[in-house]
Amino acid sequence: MINSRPCQNARMNRVIPSLGLAALLSICLSGCASLIQKASDRFADNFGTAILDSEDPATVRDGLPAYLLLLDSLIAGQTPGKAGNAPLLLAAAKLNGAYAGNFTGDDIEHAGRLSAKALDYARRGNCLIDKLLCEALGQDQDRFDAMLESSQDPEPLYSLAVAWAGYLQAHSEDMAAIADLPRIEALLDRVVALDPGHDHGQAYVYLGVLNSLRPEAVGGKPELGRQYFEKAIELSAGHNLYAKTLMAQYYARLIYDQALHDRLLEEVLAADPKAPGFTLTNTLAQALARKLQISGKDYF
Repeated sequence: MINSRPCQNARMNRVIPSLGLAALLSICLSGCASLIQKASDRFADNFGTAILDSEDPATVRDGLPAYLLLLDSLIAGQTPGKAGNAPLLLAAAKLNGAYAGNFTGDDIEHAGRLSAKALDYARRGNCLIDKLLCEALGQDQDRFDAMLESSQDPEPLYSLAVAWAGYLQAHSEDMAAIADLPRIEALLDRVVALDPGHDHGQAYVYLGVLNSLRPEAVGGKPELGRQYFEKAIELSAGHNLYAKTLMAQYYARLIYDQALHDRLLEEVLAADPKAPGFTLTNTLAQALARKLQISGKDYF
């Protein structure tokens, strides 16, 4: 999630869920590594789902690094260039990117390393799936846009866009990274063109933020950003609290609409965060909403 880091300053109690990892390591040490390799794609997907449905950010924050290392080891053991490796690479990209954006606190170097790894995994996964797009990554914007038109699977494109956005967030002082923003937007545009409801419409949240970064007078498109935020809220049936929180943070503050800002945050804090696929991000969104309520008193 773009710019979810303001909600991370408060440290949470440390809880280590070691049982699952111990069981997996036991299997590996027993000589059954091949079984883990065959099941790795399913494990990564199921694990990602379990994280999204967690109500405890502290457990996720403290437990996830061990699983990131496990995924790294599974990827390291893959046969280079094998197309079947792509799902694990994309799943690992998502988990590394999620940790970088949500649980590294003020450690910019840590976030930078994890986001760079996430982007590398996402690129490698896409290159195994789409050779033409892989070639276009090193070419100009027009060529990149043209190659995107031939891509038909939204999931690898979405994984790449999210990882790239996370990398940009962690390297916001790098002008070369900022120059890639049009490619991120092009990827997200292609995702919603192929499947508007992909990942519960989460791509629209990213598009909402990207179009609300600058005032209209200097090239921003805040009203388009508002439409994207509202589309994300609609597609999630109102369950995506981060869409409302980021709409308040980026759109409402950009156009200096205090009434909208305060109303969105009040709705987020009054909502039940539990919803399949949204529970963890909703919990984090409520933490961010509380901080925005406080800082909003000085902002407006």
